[in-house]
Amino acid sequence: MFTAYLIVAIVTIVLNAGAAIADFVYAPFVLENSAAVDVPRSWIVPLGLAKAAGAAGLTLGLVGVPYLGAAAATGLVLFYIGAVVAHVRARVFGNMIVPGGLLALAAVVLVLDLAQAR
Repeated sequence: MFTAYLIVAIVTIVLNAGAAIADFVYAPFVLENSAAVDVPRSWIVPLGLAKAAGAAGLTLGLVGVPYLGAAAATGLVLFYIGAVVAHVRARVFGNMIVPGGLLALAAVVLVLDLAQAR
């Protein structure tokens, strides 16, 4: 089970860190997606900080701070629920696979993390 947790956690860390970097540099696709779901440009960096914090927390969870890893996974689950809700509210379904996929990854990391804590 640890191997599955390790793989999913690393993939989730890499994807969230990459998404945070894209937010920090105002990548064109970030600006397009945020405009499509009515997220103000002023929120992009703070949302990137949340993604970066989630990636950092998951990383610390992997290196021996288990409660922080679970907290980070919980935060990412909540974050991506909000992202999916924003897409549904704006009726933007074409690119919802990204927040939906990241939500699924964060949820799997959380479940595997909690399963290991037993």
